[in-house]
Amino acid sequence: MNSKPVKIPGPDHPITIEPNPQRIVVSVAGHTVADTRRSLTLREADYPPVHYIPRADVDMPLLEKTDHATYCPYKGDCTYYNISSGGLRARNAVWSYESPYDAVAAIKDYVAFYPDRVDRIDIG
Repeated sequence: MNSKPVKIPGPDHPITIEPNPQRIVVSVAGHTVADTRRSLTLREADYPPVHYIPRADVDMPLLEKTDHATYCPYKGDCTYYNISSGGLRARNAVWSYESPYDAVAAIKDYVAFYPDRVDRIDIG
């Protein structure tokens, strides 16, 4: 049996998650896909910060779950969504850790957007 490796964030690979009270609005093809003041900002090692938006603040009917999946040893299995109104560019534009590992449990029930696969992500 080949199990997936699980890693714990630490000094060599830090991960922090903080509430972000700024308004974040995500738009695709003239539709507001997400609008929140309740996002979480995840900072991981040297990667750019990622804003996770609560599903309750996302127009989930515009998202279509895809077969694409990835794995992160720090966060777990990742699922992806197309944005139905966004055309080819918006394929796998949204991701979510539906059962994240304990170290990042705060991002459960949140999604994140690839900035280059949506029209706009306005922050502030």
